[in-house]
This record gives sequence, structure tokens and C-alpha cells, in this order.
Amino acid sequence: MTTELSERNRTILEAIIEEHIATAEPVGSRTVARRHPMGLSPATIRNVMADLEDLGYLRSPHTSAGRVPTEKGYRFYVDTLLQVRQLTQKEQKQLSSSYQLRGHKVEEVLRDVSRSLSSISRYTGLVMAPRMETTVFRHIEFLPLSQGRILVILVTRSGLVQNKIIETGEPLTPRELEQISNYLNRTLTGLPIHEVKEKIFAEMQREKARYDQLLAKTLTLSRQALQGNLDGEVFIEGTSNILDQPEFANVETMRELFRAFEQKGRLIDLLTRSQQAEGVQIFIGSETGLEGIDGCSLITSHYSNRRGTIGALGVIGPSRMNYSAVIPIVDYTARLLSQMLEGDIE
Repeated sequence: MTTELSERNRTILEAIIEEHIATAEPVGSRTVARRHPMGLSPATIRNVMADLEDLGYLRSPHTSAGRVPTEKGYRFYVDTLLQVRQLTQKEQKQLSSSYQLRGHKVEEVLRDVSRSLSSISRYTGLVMAPRMETTVFRHIEFLPLSQGRILVILVTRSGLVQNKIIETGEPLTPRELEQISNYLNRTLTGLPIHEVKEKIFAEMQREKARYDQLLAKTLTLSRQALQGNLDGEVFIEGTSNILDQPEFANVETMRELFRAFEQKGRLIDLLTRSQQAEGVQIFIGSETGLEGIDGCSLITSHYSNRRGTIGALGVIGPSRMNYSAVIPIVDYTARLLSQMLEGDIE
């Protein structure tokens, strides 16, 4: 339960946090009195700072007489004091023009989204791949490569493209592959991928007793094509941005941070957790549960299609990140990607 703070204490805490966000330096009472006029003397502000430290909202670095916010301080700031700004038209246009969905591979689109999040926020962007099970089948094509190898091109209703090379036990002629593609496109278009898989499996069970040779090849090939996808993948861009922050100038701190980014499974767990709640989620420091990024915060939101949530994206930055600027970037990007996946934006 958050300790109740007086209006004066809230104002001083807000001033200290915003100064620290801007400078990355410990904040002293004289700085607060000079840059945030509120009719209080440095001595009075110093007393309030001592009270806020006793309550756990601030701490004193050993090398300075100033104070810096704690995780508790940032949490109070985000939940109670923060005023989120609106994106400018220029920022909205920059985000909108960054994403071209139709005809692009899933990986390319998600990397572009992650790269844009990083570029505009100036921190590290990350995007968790959508669960292919939730997308809708539109078109599939099989193209022969070398002996026994086939390129599968799967297109979803929103225009995302996923390519995959599969191995077959026997060679198939271009004519057979065309017939297989035509059959699947005729019978499966418009179905969610999970229903496609179920239908193929059911057909295979029924056909065990009376195998039509081409149908048998069709079912086997389509099942191979739909096995495995980008589920469980997370795309991270702009890791160098976070290393530009003074908090991570120490070599050991940098190593810990890179180790944390390599824990993709843990990042996916965290992004999956964020999918279960509405709107933007903010994880500060140890709330992430990730070792090595105690001094960082993660701002996330989920993206969806007509059938519900299908993935998540976010920005990682230092705990003193500019929350007011980053929150609307993450929120707008998630809503934009959701609209694109609905087919509302070409």
C-alpha cells in the first residue's frame, strides 16, 4: 500500500524525479529550489527530501549530497504524478510511414516495428512475434527448389508473408505442386490457421483407409508447411541506444545488460504477462524479474486482431527514462500495428 504524501511532498518528489530524468545526476535541494520555484527555502526542501528518503522514495548515493529516486519513487511517480504527453503529428507520421505490412515477410515487419520504436524513443525496442495460430489463412504456394526441397510461401489475410523451406521424402512435379496449392487455397482460404491445422489433421485421419495418392501428398505437405513458425521469437533493436545512457558506462553493467537481452525466453515470458492486461504496462527495475536490468524499466502494450491479442511490443530504457514521451509511442505503435493486422491500413 502506497504511503499517503502531502501535496508539498508530492511536488518536491516530482521535481526531483524530473530533474534526475533530465540529468542522470543526484538532485540537491538548491537545484530544486532554483529550477522549480515553489516558494520554499533549500532548507525546507532538504527536510522534505530526508522525509521522502525515510519513506523509501529517495536514496542518497554515497558520493553525493543529492538524492536519486528509488524504484518505489518511480512507481509512485508513474502511478500518481505522471502526465503523459500526446504524440505530435510528425511523430505519428514517422511511425505510420515506417510500417509496410502487405507483401512483406513477418520477420521484416517486426524488425521494422522494433527499429522504429528504438529510433523514436532513443531506447531499445522489442517486439514479440504474433502467434501464427491466431492469423487467417489467405493463400499458400509451393515452389520446387532442388531435389526433394520445396519453398512454401504462406500469406495471411492481413498480407503478412512467411517463407519456409521443407524437405519431402519424394520429388514432386511442378504440376503436382500447383494442384496441391489450388486444392488448399480453394478449401482453406478464410480459416484461422489453428482451424486449418485441425482440418488437415482430421482429413489425414479419414484418408488413412482410402489414400488417394495426390490427396495424401497434399495433406502431408500442408502439415509440414504449417509446422513451426515464429512463435516464441522476440525481435530486439537499438541495444546500443541504451548503452549511451550514463548509467551503463561501467563495463560490468554493460555485460549484465547484454546477458539480460540474451535471455529471450525470459523476455517472452514478460511480454506474455503484459498481454494479459489492458493498455500500456510499466515494469520498473526488479519488477521485470530479469537479472541484469535492475536499473531499467520496460514499457509494453499488446497488439491484436479481430480474434483478440496476438502479440506484444515495448521499449526498454533506464529507470529514469522519459515515461511521458515513451508511453504514447508504445501505445500508438501497438494500436497502429493492430489496425494494420485487421487490414484497415494498406
